Amino acid sequence: MVAQALVPAAVGKAIDTGIIARDQRALLLWGGAVVVLGVVQATAGILRDRAALTTRLGASYRTAQHIARQAARLGAALPKRVAKGEIVNAGVVDIGRLGDALAETARGSGALVAIAVVAAILLHTSWQLGLVVLLGVPLMVGVVSLLIRPLHRRQQRLREQQAELTGRAVDIVSGLRVLRGIGGEEVFADRYRADSQRVRAAGVAVARVEALLDGAKVLLPGLLTTVVVWLGAHYVATGRMGAGQLVAFYGYAVFLVDPLRRLTNAAGRLTQGHVAARRITAFLALRPEFAPSAVAPAPYQGPAPLTDPASALTVAPGRFTAVACASPADAATLAARLGRYTDSAVTLGDTPLADLPPDEIRRRILVADNADRLFAGPLREELRGRGSDAGPDGRANDAGRGGRGRDAEVGGRGRDAAPGGRGCDVALVGRGSDAALERAVDAACARDIVEALPDGLDDLVEESGRNFSGGQQQRLRLVRALMADPEVLILIEPTSAVDAHTEARIAHGVGELRAGRTTLVFTTSPVVLDRADHVVYVQGAKAVAQGSHGDLLTDVRYRSVVAREETE
Repeated sequence: MVAQALVPAAVGKAIDTGIIARDQRALLLWGGAVVVLGVVQATAGILRDRAALTTRLGASYRTAQHIARQAARLGAALPKRVAKGEIVNAGVVDIGRLGDALAETARGSGALVAIAVVAAILLHTSWQLGLVVLLGVPLMVGVVSLLIRPLHRRQQRLREQQAELTGRAVDIVSGLRVLRGIGGEEVFADRYRADSQRVRAAGVAVARVEALLDGAKVLLPGLLTTVVVWLGAHYVATGRMGAGQLVAFYGYAVFLVDPLRRLTNAAGRLTQGHVAARRITAFLALRPEFAPSAVAPAPYQGPAPLTDPASALTVAPGRFTAVACASPADAATLAARLGRYTDSAVTLGDTPLADLPPDEIRRRILVADNADRLFAGPLREELRGRGSDAGPDGRANDAGRGGRGRDAEVGGRGRDAAPGGRGCDVALVGRGSDAALERAVDAACARDIVEALPDGLDDLVEESGRNFSGGQQQRLRLVRALMADPEVLILIEPTSAVDAHTEARIAHGVGELRAGRTTLVFTTSPVVLDRADHVVYVQGAKAVAQGSHGDLLTDVRYRSVVAREETE
């Protein structure tokens, strides 16, 4: 920008000392100076644009990494603290605006330096014209700043409404199958249409201010150019300035249009970046519901009971335990506690879960429910997991604890919110052999699903498992959970979307496959409850009765829940 600012001075010197004075040597000298300044300007401009692009992309991608890392760190707290649309906008719109704002710092600072250089030259040549520039530039910046504040407010309002609209769109797409089933498409379409019109009105309000700002970018520099040229022409007419100096002054006035426009553009981009940065930093400032423990994981000492003192629920090791809850909310609450998705006093053996690192808990305890998702890709990879530890013979290289040929590590792949706000879709990393997968498919009664696919287990799963019905998705999710083979498997209503015959087969298959392993199922299905080794009845988030299914049927409270009877 400085090299570009000096070009009018070199041109003016070439006119006064070369053309008017008829000095060919001076003309060549100052003409060469113009060429050199042009080369410097071009070279530095390329480097500046490369640096600006690096800054913009670097800021965007680094911010996206921070957002993804924060989403994973928040875990179960994420869906309870932030709307889906807010995260989508932050990861798509806000990171771009933040990158643009940082990229504009190069052009904006260059514009400031160029204006300062031109003002110094003008003051040295003619203090009156220099004073006009020095007063005119801050005046224009002040007028533009009057438009920045309302633009900031309207952009903030637009940004909030866009996040709400995006969240509504995500909810509609996620529940489209249900909406079609109950005929609610038109109702939600009308709501979305009304919300989109509000967003459109907010966008128009922003556009009005932006239009005024764009007009000011053209009008104000043009007025300054007019004043400078008129005064310069008057000075030439009175002999106080040479023709070359007038040309130089005109060049300065025309040149100032560009840095002033860059300066106002930078102000607008910085305003947008400030709005985006506030939203992003507010998200990054969120804290998990509880701090992860820094204590080293306790050495593995075999299966241990999982106990929740708050509800008096104890899950005995190596047994198939079923829990019937009077309220579905109780099931979600207890599962969140037992899986350490909310802070609690739950213990695994003698060790409080609060003293175990989250990775250790996820390896040993797996909570799976009907909010879990199927991901796009080959079905075999989805059920066995991407990045399997399987060796050439198809068996897991890591034998895991107890020599069962398993790696029970579980990693999060961006879960949606489960009932009770637990969140975190389960991405199962540990896999067994193909034979183990076949056994899990049979246990979950999913053989008919696989056989109906053209390529069987090698067939592709569409996004969110759209090519499967609700009952099929439920059974496939159960296969995936069984393949994880964790020390403690917690299932929430795993048979709610299947018929009674299939439910009975699943209850038998899971019981057989998980024999000797700790399995806890939250359900009110009599078929599953009858299969369980031990049944616990929970009311008001407290375990109030336990025993076998047959014994508990004598309790009117239990019977009213599992047999759908009304209490007298």
